[in-house]
Amino acid sequence: MARYHYFCHILALVLFAAFVQAQETSSEAPDSEIDEDDECAASIIGDYNMSLRIGSLFIIMGTSAIGVFTPVIIHRIRPYDHGSIRDWILTIGKFFGTGVILATAFIHMLPEALSNFDSPCLSEGWKSYGAFAGVFCMISSFALQLLELAAVSNLDRIYAKRQAQRDTLDIEKTEVCSTAILGSDSSQQSTTKDIDERLTKKGGFGYGIGGGAASSGNRSNDIGNGGHGHSHEIGHVHSAGLLEDDDQSFRNIGTLMLELGIVMHSIIIGITLANTGNDEFITLLIALVFHQFFEGVALGTRINDMNHSNWIKPVLMGGLFMIMTPIGVAIGIGIHSSFNANSSSSVLASAILDSLSAGILLYNAYVSLMSLEINHNVEFRRAPFVRKAVCFLSMYVGAAIMALIGKWA
Repeated sequence: MARYHYFCHILALVLFAAFVQAQETSSEAPDSEIDEDDECAASIIGDYNMSLRIGSLFIIMGTSAIGVFTPVIIHRIRPYDHGSIRDWILTIGKFFGTGVILATAFIHMLPEALSNFDSPCLSEGWKSYGAFAGVFCMISSFALQLLELAAVSNLDRIYAKRQAQRDTLDIEKTEVCSTAILGSDSSQQSTTKDIDERLTKKGGFGYGIGGGAASSGNRSNDIGNGGHGHSHEIGHVHSAGLLEDDDQSFRNIGTLMLELGIVMHSIIIGITLANTGNDEFITLLIALVFHQFFEGVALGTRINDMNHSNWIKPVLMGGLFMIMTPIGVAIGIGIHSSFNANSSSSVLASAILDSLSAGILLYNAYVSLMSLEINHNVEFRRAPFVRKAVCFLSMYVGAAIMALIGKWA
């Protein structure tokens, strides 16, 4: 559970930053000092339609829920075979989501961050260097790479420890059994039973850290497969359901970081929507409805790849995505009377968070999604041409649709 604690801590920092941004921007733009000719002054919304904005909160929440939970429900309602209709639907959704994530970073986040860092409302120090967006994007990518390395290194240490315990118990059991052969049959059975009980308690021979018995199944994860499990061998290592093997650990960590990147961006767009003028509000709301739905599909298909044995963690992760943009909208509604989207602190906070989010999503898209799922996936390389073509086409269509949505959101 430590990984979820770290994830919650990071999320708490993001929310704290959003509240600090709101408080600072509120204090920077009192009504008595607003200058209509100042491009950094707060934009005045003449007729703030409160009911419409509250309604948008629930519209986005519902759309986000449909997007993220539909793939999860399709995947988990009952087992399905490779090549079945559900398998094709989930495979298309997975690669469509990869394109969505890539376009979200390139079209929705990086350009916005570059624009904000070039804002005349920032101090000269921030404008003296024109690549701050790239710097923060690079920093988040490096941080994610270090996190993955630390997680896999932890897996190696756990495996080495369990392997040493297994080897010790194996030798002990062999010696005892050899001695027992020379004794009576009853003595042999009693001694072997004692050793088996000790093995069970210590996690040897088919029991891992998670305490689950190993099986001899040979199911493997291929692109969009229906058998959502992986093979277990004697002495196979479990680490609280996260680090089961190298590829699976990368997928799990990548999914958690992917959600973090989406969450940071979601708070920003929620605040922005709540403080958008009436003339642009409906257009932006429609664009964000599609934006949230497609992002939800992308995240939901990746949650499926984490191979959780129950519904609890998928529901928690999906619920977190579902509520983050509405939380941003609620924050925006609460501070709309004094919020200044053009203030220095607001522009800078948005620029930094967008840059960090872009780095997280780009790293995930290229390393955790495209590389692991395509280039380094033996099942994908051996798949029929038609399946490969459908996967690539789905990814390109997802990227194209999100790029088009970028015209309005």
